[in-house]
Amino acid sequence: MQRDAPLASEPIRATAVAGSWYPSEPQELAAVVDRYLDDADMEPRNGVRAIIAPHAGLVYSGSVAAHAYGAVRNRSYEVAVLIGPSHFVGFDGVSIYQRGAFDTPLGPAPIDTEIAERILARSSLIVPYAAAHRREHSLELQLPFLKRVLPETPIVPLVIGYQVRKTIMVLAEVLAEVLSGKQALLVASTDLSHYFDARRAAELDGRVIEHVGRFDGDGLLSEFERYPENERGRYVACGGGAAIAAMWTARALGAIRATVLKRSDSGEVSGDTKRVVGYLAAIME
Repeated sequence: MQRDAPLASEPIRATAVAGSWYPSEPQELAAVVDRYLDDADMEPRNGVRAIIAPHAGLVYSGSVAAHAYGAVRNRSYEVAVLIGPSHFVGFDGVSIYQRGAFDTPLGPAPIDTEIAERILARSSLIVPYAAAHRREHSLELQLPFLKRVLPETPIVPLVIGYQVRKTIMVLAEVLAEVLSGKQALLVASTDLSHYFDARRAAELDGRVIEHVGRFDGDGLLSEFERYPENERGRYVACGGGAAIAAMWTARALGAIRATVLKRSDSGEVSGDTKRVVGYLAAIME
């Protein structure tokens, strides 16, 4: 896949999938998200350093994501650092959107420019590359929940290109350094296995759940690397690198345990159990 040249960040990142993957009308979106949060009935917890949440269409994965976001509802954070995979643009390293805001039907999510600039300055693998963000849904699908549970918290959006060991390790090291002493929430955006039957998906997803539940980022990386790079998203998790980086960073920032809150798949909504996508909600505290 061709590597693209970095571009300067744009001030406002427009929504890409509002009106298709989730409602574009503010009142409808707020009501849907609140219903998922209420149904999840998660007690907010102090000390959550990181969450893992899915990024499929809201109707499919919203009920799972709500478990992770319910755990941080109305808690106090200085910044939310969003980490997700690139589904459309291939590139080395990590793209950071360093200024402005991400637009949402619930109002703009402002970017913490100071934190973004500090992250950008730490490694040449982290670049301002707006093209990686324009169509990307992995971070956008987190914003309806963030705007409901942490409405005043600024964000730092990070999209990983090729999810290779060096990039994941460097990102985790940079984040651990920059976020030290900060009340920061890491948000790792990932779905699990893709397009297996429900029984096989549960088996594959169980391997991820085992590593996450043990707070074993190294083990999850080993599972990720069991497969060729172009198959890791199908067999393990499309945002496996995001989850691993968040786990390593959370541990460096003082988290001591991980809890898997919910696992499901698209078949539980669509009724099609022959080709499902797996979803996971987890926290690290």
